[in-house]
Amino acid sequence: MNYCGLGLGLGLAMVASTVLAQGKPELLGSYRDWFAYAVGKGAERQCYVLSEPKQKEPAAMKRDEVFFLISTWPGKKVTDEPSIVPGYSYKEGSKVQVQVGADKFDFFTKNDGGTGGAWMDDPAQERRLVDALKRGAAFSITGIPEKGAMTRDNYSLSGISAALQRIVAACK
Repeated sequence: MNYCGLGLGLGLAMVASTVLAQGKPELLGSYRDWFAYAVGKGAERQCYVLSEPKQKEPAAMKRDEVFFLISTWPGKKVTDEPSIVPGYSYKEGSKVQVQVGADKFDFFTKNDGGTGGAWMDDPAQERRLVDALKRGAAFSITGIPEKGAMTRDNYSLSGISAALQRIVAACK
């Protein structure tokens, strides 16, 4: 897979106006199963890490690209904001759950133009999740599509700490 293209495509889906106004995301580095990117300059700079699932269930379900991201926008005073790109539209009003070991975290869903996304409401829970991800070896995400059975995506956490350190250095 072309991860520079992956970062651009994801950036467009995730923060279309920022990317379009400021150009193509720059790949800062790859860290095992995680990739670090930056886009923009000054107060508009955004940095993020992303990974793809190692396993998607149901395997036969047709989906767009699937990612888990952690974003930082220094100019907006946002640090380590997790989000999910599931590759489909979520069932209206459904919740998504991220599980790291025994810890479970709920995300709210929003569909925008045929593409779904999920975020957390509470910055304290975001921090708790990111800390759990740094300590873990793997995590899973379950969600409910508009049509079809519940999905489960399994991710590796190999390289996440190094990728997060890279965006801290790049996005001060």
